[in-house]
Amino acid sequence: MSHTTAQDITSRQPARLAPLYLVCAALLWSTGGLLVKLSSWSPLSVLAGRGLVAASVLLVYLRGTRLRLNITHYIGAVALLATQILFILATRMTTAANAIFLQYTSPLYVVPLGIWLLGEHPRRIDWITMVILFLGLAFFFGDRLSADGLTGNLLALLSGFTVAVFTIVTRRLGRCDGGSDAAAQVILLSYGLAVVVGFPSLLGEAFTPRDIGLILLLGVFQIGLAFMFYARAIPYASALEATLITMLEPILNPLWVALVLGERPGPRACLGALLVVGGVVLRSLSAHRQPPRQDT
Repeated sequence: MSHTTAQDITSRQPARLAPLYLVCAALLWSTGGLLVKLSSWSPLSVLAGRGLVAASVLLVYLRGTRLRLNITHYIGAVALLATQILFILATRMTTAANAIFLQYTSPLYVVPLGIWLLGEHPRRIDWITMVILFLGLAFFFGDRLSADGLTGNLLALLSGFTVAVFTIVTRRLGRCDGGSDAAAQVILLSYGLAVVVGFPSLLGEAFTPRDIGLILLLGVFQIGLAFMFYARAIPYASALEATLITMLEPILNPLWVALVLGERPGPRACLGALLVVGGVVLRSLSAHRQPPRQDT
């Protein structure tokens, strides 16, 4: 006969909270579209500005933690930086809908990489959720998807792969080498690199109170706090679970724009949003009912 101790219950709490942390991360990430749209700065300047603020926030989060970076950290950091640059390029060469939709093909890469590198095999609920989410995204973006812009579409697909690499790396480090701090170090390194890449563009911008305020919001909340939630979750959520739950972001992103700027989504978009939200809720509830994964 087994006995459940108070320590056992406490140890399970981070795993139980992981889906909620991922939802919070997706909510914060999704504000980026609106905040960037309101800024007068160029995309590279925004990348550098919010990266500088976010790196400062993450340094506070990691205070007292010794940075121990290895090649795996650098791979994850470069993958996250590449994701942002590829997405910027893709949105200039194809439609925004194409860029977002194709970037979120990342679960298709996460599945084989997760099996190969992490030994994490998808559960039945993962496959069901993936079908629901892709169907929802197709409804949401369907009217705006286009075959035009081949180069942009290929870059967007590549960004989906870099998202998968970042997720696999942070999951591997978070699970095996330092928990949430290890994942946060990857993110800190990536945004440090973003500052270097975008700094020349940043020097040419006008530092108005409006733009400074927007950059602070982006750096502190849309990036800094969001990735704190992500770093807290990734040691306890599988790579695929993390990818599926954060697929809330592309749905919420244009909805914030619609609410603030008055752009109304159509019936198909609303149906797609409901499917994605429903799929994420289904996956989160399933994760809550199942026992936490026992990593070896």
